[in-house]
Amino acid sequence: MEKEAAKIRIAKLSREIDKNRRLYHVLDQPEITDEVYDSLTEELRKLEEQFPEFLSATSPTQRVGGQPLDKFVKVRHQVKQWSFDDVFSYEELVAGDKKVRRLLEKQEETISDINPKSQIPNPKQIQNPKSKIQNSLEYVCEMKIDGLKMILTYEKGKFVRGATRGDGVIGEDVTQNLKTIQSIPLELSAEIDLIAVGECWLPKKELVRINKERAAKGEALFANTRNAAAGGVRQLDPRVAASRRLDSFIYDLDYLGGEGGKGGVGFPQTQTEELKLLEKLGFKVNPHYRLCKNIDEVEKFYQEWTSKRHNQPYEIDGIVIKINSRTLQEALGYTGKSPRWGVAYKFPAEKVTTVVEDIKVQVGRTGALTPVAHLRPVLVAGSTVSRATLHNEDEIKRLDIRIGDTVVLHKAGDVIPEIVEVLKNLRTGKEKNFHMPKICPICGGGRRR
Repeated sequence: MEKEAAKIRIAKLSREIDKNRRLYHVLDQPEITDEVYDSLTEELRKLEEQFPEFLSATSPTQRVGGQPLDKFVKVRHQVKQWSFDDVFSYEELVAGDKKVRRLLEKQEETISDINPKSQIPNPKQIQNPKSKIQNSLEYVCEMKIDGLKMILTYEKGKFVRGATRGDGVIGEDVTQNLKTIQSIPLELSAEIDLIAVGECWLPKKELVRINKERAAKGEALFANTRNAAAGGVRQLDPRVAASRRLDSFIYDLDYLGGEGGKGGVGFPQTQTEELKLLEKLGFKVNPHYRLCKNIDEVEKFYQEWTSKRHNQPYEIDGIVIKINSRTLQEALGYTGKSPRWGVAYKFPAEKVTTVVEDIKVQVGRTGALTPVAHLRPVLVAGSTVSRATLHNEDEIKRLDIRIGDTVVLHKAGDVIPEIVEVLKNLRTGKEKNFHMPKICPICGGGRRR
């Protein structure tokens, strides 16, 4: 093939492969089989080897490329990365809403001047400015994916750097590993400069597959999908990262250069518009978000997903609630570590830690003696637990549970709470062993099992 023909063919193959990548990995609407996709990719790879002058850093073949790194390079974020404060109850949510409204009332004279494109009326031109501003307060609820935060930088529409959050100011450059995630576009649909923020996550079924492989090799198993995702992103060899089959969801724009470059894209004025723009540019956006008019609608959304979350292919540990208006977000600003315009509303924990304050014997209807741990009261899976059955003396010995121990308590849904682990590193030496009594504490007879 002549050079000019190869150049044209490489460009067409790249566009076709990238189009089908997006259809499969982002939109879940594949139009060709895996075999056809692989065949097109192989043809492109061979042409690039024959004509290396036409090999682009954003070529589909470069998703798994480059030599393993010796170490990760530290990078300073252009925009500081914040973390949301957590709330755990409807009462905390209502208190937060009231606080936000009080803060906005104090700034009623300046809010409309923060962004000239804001659709919030100028308070000086209306009779009741407080009610106008308050009525514009809407919330967007999004899934809180249990993964690893990532910051993606694009220049003229091309992916140039991916970084971890780190301490919010300094992160690690993991560009080559993030390139292996098929749902992350290497080239956007517009030639613009931007910084996007999202979550890297591992599908539940992939965790099962990876742990089976690790078990066969005698390697330690990953405790959850987040650990496996984080481990994949922080691999020095991109081929290992690619083997994890990671995925992504993008949910925020941190920066949009100028007027959006050649794409002519202006910065969205609401969070819902921001999500739609991200999707239009080629990012994968979680579709399960909702615009809520008030806190009661937020609570309804939360309750829906408390039960529905287990049906998704990824882990969700809560919902993220953001004020929809960017103007109001800017008016509220940030505390030392978190935005005032958003919170993470966590789902009821199914695993928590607590302390075994005592172990006492309970006599059942059949006369069987059962040891019961009396716990420091703790909220788990939506209810306060102060006791956990220990089954029998053998179970106590197996876990090596002692009075005074810090333990991990598990409760899935409505299942009876159960101690699953002792945190022995937290022992002080004052913990006491428990022994089943030989005499029934109720009737004084011999012990019955």
